[in-house]
Amino acid sequence: MERIPKSPPKIASIKDNLHRPLWSVMIPTYNCSQYLPETINSVLQQDLGKDNMQIEVIDDYSTDEDIEKLVKTIGNGRINFYRQKTNVGSLRNFETCINRARGKYIHILHGDDRVKKGYYHTITQLFEKYPNAGAAYTAWDYITSDGKFSHESRIEANETCILDNWLYKLAEHPRLQYAAITVKREVYEKLGSFYIAHYGEDWEMWARIAKHYPTAYTPKFLAEYREHENSITWQSYKNGQNIRDLAKVTSVIVSYLPKKDQPSMLRTSRRIYIHWILGVIHNMWVLERSNTGIIYNQIKTIIPIYLDRFVITKSARILLSIWTWPIRKYFVKTSHS
Repeated sequence: MERIPKSPPKIASIKDNLHRPLWSVMIPTYNCSQYLPETINSVLQQDLGKDNMQIEVIDDYSTDEDIEKLVKTIGNGRINFYRQKTNVGSLRNFETCINRARGKYIHILHGDDRVKKGYYHTITQLFEKYPNAGAAYTAWDYITSDGKFSHESRIEANETCILDNWLYKLAEHPRLQYAAITVKREVYEKLGSFYIAHYGEDWEMWARIAKHYPTAYTPKFLAEYREHENSITWQSYKNGQNIRDLAKVTSVIVSYLPKKDQPSMLRTSRRIYIHWILGVIHNMWVLERSNTGIIYNQIKTIIPIYLDRFVITKSARILLSIWTWPIRKYFVKTSHS
């Protein structure tokens, strides 16, 4: 079985005689045991009860700790647990999450993220207010590896609403995180699970949903996305995989638009993302004076995919700063001695 499916894996429908809770909170994990207790407790503090909420941890053959024991200790029998027989990769683990989910609404909450109190009540209200919506999400906070607030997400609208021109906005650049969004199971049943890339697969999924269904939104900050060096995002930066996956994902997302808009949107999408990545690696160097291997790999991978004057100039400045840093550091040191 391919770790990264080439087409959306099918999701089986639920048997008619099976009990269906309103919610399925599915928590995929892989070697994130230090964060998992916070994730689980953030859900349990707003538990709607077994009849209304399925809570299950889906572990992708973690090796850092006995995850089943940890889940049983924290959950005290309330949380179901499933462990893959081998490490299947994040996309196949998400597929397992969806297929095992029985609820009408599925929230895939990664084992290193959190939700704030009121998330599930608010999303339920969103779906009730906008019954045709296929997905609903909230604004979110970024948190550090130790769980402290870092910064807020963008605001897409100032009030609860169905987002206008959402597919076009998503085609420009990624705009949300797993922790913030909930999808109806029937939507996954119709459109399939995640595929195409290890990084950015969620961006494609939210766009695929936006092509077929309205997306509901509230500007309340009710989810928390954790940034840390063991995350899938950070790992993809190390070898430039994020940029290569970007090329695949943007091509697919843009294909969901009318043909007349595809060429310009593809260039716009790649320009926005590449410019943003250059800003990230510039700050990485300026603030930390390290991670040069990651910076080199990012720039090397960017150049064949997208080039403009800004990319050339910014890349040259970053590289020049890295190459001349030992000399500048030497003169700074001698001037203070």
